[in-house]
Amino acid sequence: MDLRKLKTLIDLVAESDIAELEVTEGESKVRIVKSGGAPQGQVMMMQPQAAHLPHPAAAAAPAAAAPAAVEEIQGHVVKSPMVGTFYRASAPGAAAFVEVGSSVKEGDTLCIIEAMKLLNEIDVEVSGVVKQILVENGQPVEFGQPLFVIG
Repeated sequence: MDLRKLKTLIDLVAESDIAELEVTEGESKVRIVKSGGAPQGQVMMMQPQAAHLPHPAAAAAPAAAAPAAVEEIQGHVVKSPMVGTFYRASAPGAAAFVEVGSSVKEGDTLCIIEAMKLLNEIDVEVSGVVKQILVENGQPVEFGQPLFVIG
């Protein structure tokens, strides 16, 4: 899908009452979700499944380790709302948004996920204390992947 078509779709979602739009073109899929408080939507581009898993054995090991880590600590699990790259700080060398043990309240920024050169702030949905950070800085994340445990 070309950039002009993508921009047109983003503008359509931003200017209408549509909350979410998903378009499939060939083997590419684009999903645009309008966030509640921001005027611009979040964009996510998904590749065919075969492109995500070039080494099935390597991808299976981290996926198996993450759920076990979540089960150890009880609390609210914050999951990734999109595919992208996880960043703990707003810029290289800047202080992380949160650390293990940090108190957070609803609406505080936990991290940034970069998707298609767009930086999307991920906010916490519940107040509490950061019990665990499940992703390393700069690591790629999948839709629905656990990122934080809030207690």
